[in-house]
Amino acid sequence: LDVDVCGPSLSRIMGVNGETVHKSSSGWSPVYTLDDIAVMSIDFLLSSEEDAVIWRGAKKNDDKGVSMFSGLGDLDYLIIDTPPGTSDEHLAIVSLFKQSKVNGAVIVTTPQEVALSDVRKEISFCRKLKIPMIGLVENMASYTCTKCQTKSSNISCNFWGRCSTCSF
Repeated sequence: LDVDVCGPSLSRIMGVNGETVHKSSSGWSPVYTLDDIAVMSIDFLLSSEEDAVIWRGAKKNDDKGVSMFSGLGDLDYLIIDTPPGTSDEHLAIVSLFKQSKVNGAVIVTTPQEVALSDVRKEISFCRKLKIPMIGLVENMASYTCTKCQTKSSNISCNFWGRCSTCSF
C-alpha cells in the first residue's frame, strides 16, 4: 500500500504502473502483480505519471485515502510505503490500525546522511506512539558497475551515478 501521496512510486517498483483501479461498494479494488500481490497506490488515481497531487490536511485523509485500505480484503501481510518523515499519512495509518494487531514497523533507509536523519525521526515517532520496530533495512548500500564490475559504496558514486573507476 503506497501512501506516499506526493511521490507515489510503488506501482513502478512493483511493475504495474499504468494500470487502473476500480471503485466498488467495498472500496478501491487493488491491482495485482503477476505474483498475485495486491498493490494500491494513489498513483493509480492520477491521469498521468507527471500529475502532481496537491492535497493537504483533511483532503489527504478523506475517503480516497482511507478507502484505499477497504478493498484489500483479508491479508497475510500488509506492507505500507510511506513518505520520509512523520507526516499526516503516518498519523492516519496509526489511527486506522489502532484496533488491529500490528506487529510493528520495518524501516527502510539508504546510507546517505539526509535519509538517516529522516529515519531517526521515524524511529522517534514509533517510540512515542509505542509502535514496535521489528526491522531496519539499508537499501542501496553498494553499487556494482555493469561495465567494469567494480563494487563501490553508493556514496562513492558521483551525483549522476557514474562509476568512480571507469566513469560508465
